[in-house]
Amino acid sequence: MRVWGLLSAAAAIACACAPALAIEGSSTAGPIGGTDIRSAQLPPPGVYGGLIGFHAYAKQFADGNGNTIPAFDALDLQRWRAGAFLLYVPDIQVFGGSVGIGAMVPAGIDCGHVFASMPKRCISGIGDPYIEVNWSRFFGTVRPSRYPGAYPIAEGLTVALGFGAVIPAGRYDALDAAQGLTVGNNLWVFAPTAAFTYMTKPILAEGTEFSARVYWNNYLTNPATQYSTGSLVNVDFAITERIGRFQLGFAGFYAFQIADDKLFGVTLPPDGRRAEVLNLGGVLAYDMPEYGASLKIKALTFVLSRNNVADSSGVVVGWFQKL
Repeated sequence: MRVWGLLSAAAAIACACAPALAIEGSSTAGPIGGTDIRSAQLPPPGVYGGLIGFHAYAKQFADGNGNTIPAFDALDLQRWRAGAFLLYVPDIQVFGGSVGIGAMVPAGIDCGHVFASMPKRCISGIGDPYIEVNWSRFFGTVRPSRYPGAYPIAEGLTVALGFGAVIPAGRYDALDAAQGLTVGNNLWVFAPTAAFTYMTKPILAEGTEFSARVYWNNYLTNPATQYSTGSLVNVDFAITERIGRFQLGFAGFYAFQIADDKLFGVTLPPDGRRAEVLNLGGVLAYDMPEYGASLKIKALTFVLSRNNVADSSGVVVGWFQKL
């Protein structure tokens, strides 16, 4: 009846192709593409798995005022990622809620260049693994769908608390990262997270869902460069409608730094390179209860960018399956 956030497709796309400026190498907590619908919900006890993949591109870079930087007018970066994940939900209750333990390992290809004087090139490899623990509790009632064969609808509020960590075990080279090419990021990231999902009574169709998940990303210093990325908060959100097996609507991603970037302990001028990004787009999910599976696609494009890539868009597809 419920699908965990690791199914979610596409979010941190504006960060996904960033050069080693501001959010260095773009590492943020969360699964590939972030979260969106049902972001506070856990499925029933069991073992689940799936695949997520995305493609994103970036064509410009914006300064702290949101203006594009002429020196980066030749920026052309492409990113392809795919990742497999597992989720285990034990058959236990903790404070009236359930617990989920998930892990994801990505791999992919980065191609392109930052400056016209640089040759376009590609790198590939295994990315940084991500692990997350969540607690989720539902306050509401479950009602059947109007459509035969569709999942029941969890009307009411679900809240979740969790903790995630990015492990810097992926391919990383400081010279590649300076060219905007980095499959791994060489950064430990520790992120407390909180989420809510609220499903209304039927309004437009079978119910309108409001979901959001907040990550508070805390970075350790990159030992290869002595670059310290300032703490960052990112919010994945979605407003969608349930119609039988389908769920579709509006999705977005917003991120902002709450601390300055530093190099060798010195704040980077002129503004600490504090990044801010807003991406908006749409999301569509299709449930297949007879297979214990769901398929989802999400596409986002940039709306606002400061100290980060601009003129960027991306799309992610995810598959979720009970094993």
